[in-house]
Amino acid sequence: MTDALDRARENVVEVVPFLVTAVWLVALLTGQEWWLPAMLVGYIVVVPTTAILFGDEEEVDEQVDGEVSSPQASSEADDPLDTAKRRYASGEIGEREFERIVEQLLDTEEYDRADRVGAEEIDRQLEYERT
Repeated sequence: MTDALDRARENVVEVVPFLVTAVWLVALLTGQEWWLPAMLVGYIVVVPTTAILFGDEEEVDEQVDGEVSSPQASSEADDPLDTAKRRYASGEIGEREFERIVEQLLDTEEYDRADRVGAEEIDRQLEYERT
């Protein structure tokens, strides 16, 4: 019994939105007039409160800010240059790979002049460190 309670406690942040959806959907389909207030209170009050009380910091940030905060998702959402900087700084990629990524990013049309200047500054710093 304790194992089931522990698992429920660990997964409450995922289970509560499902239950909120089930309650208001059943109310809607059975013709209850309170389905809309149930949906609004559920998503505006119950789900975020559950995340704040039982979720970890990343889940709380996601519910409060409306942003994805998990490390993998945030790295995908970040600017590619910032991701390359972070990977280079952590030692995940080497200098050559970092330079290749920066050059590739400079060749794309997504980056405006400010990004190019920032990447050129990184190149200058790398050249300085090599000497």
